[in-house]
Amino acid sequence: MTFTVIDKLILFPLIFLAGFVDSIAGGGGLISLPAYLFIGVPSHYALGTNKLSSTIGTIFSTLRYAHGRTIVYSIGIPSVVGSLIGSYIGSKLALFLSDDVLKLVLTFLIPIAAVIVFISRPKGNGEKKEEKTYRNAKTATISALIGLAIGAYDGFFGPGTGTFLIIFYVSILSLDHVSASGTAKIVNLASNIGALVTFIAGGKVFYSLGLPAALFGIAGNWLGSGVALKRGAKVIKPVMLVVLVLLFIKIITDMF
Repeated sequence: MTFTVIDKLILFPLIFLAGFVDSIAGGGGLISLPAYLFIGVPSHYALGTNKLSSTIGTIFSTLRYAHGRTIVYSIGIPSVVGSLIGSYIGSKLALFLSDDVLKLVLTFLIPIAAVIVFISRPKGNGEKKEEKTYRNAKTATISALIGLAIGAYDGFFGPGTGTFLIIFYVSILSLDHVSASGTAKIVNLASNIGALVTFIAGGKVFYSLGLPAALFGIAGNWLGSGVALKRGAKVIKPVMLVVLVLLFIKIITDMF
């Protein structure tokens, strides 16, 4: 399948924007996946190619958060284990569905994901705590279950994964927004890798499109994570709200 210069001029800036948004507050897939579908990429290939570009971009934002010492590994590592299992299950389920069925599922899941993220409100106190605070069996178990559930969602669909993780980490485990965003990155990266391997094995990736798009994703992720590290919750919370409101309006408009 070939894509025109116009297709790429539409896609690449949206992938940059998706990476920028995703590195700050998650939810970049709500931009990138519809972008691939919009230029005519078949559903299964859209999922697989989106995983390729988003995985590469997420590597760079993860590295930047790690350098900024904002990742809580006692939460992130159990979540990573759960997400790898979950993403494998979710992506296998996606591959079993026919293209027509998957298009129908995606049509309903995109606005549902936007609505869920829009109405959710983190309830953490916003205070940064020591890593050792989270080193206990209960926190590890909760973290693993969060990773399993969100990993399965990410493997099957994907958009909003990082945002869901941030919301759960802040509201359930009381992480501050910057630490929640940083920790979500390693979990999202793990689930992306798990799903990507499955899609590659299934031959559902357009490398000629996904690899150039990844360069724009890298730029967006790098710049966005830098902004989040400098501005903290002051930028993360408004970005989550404003972007998701706009996406919600756009998706609902497209539906009708």
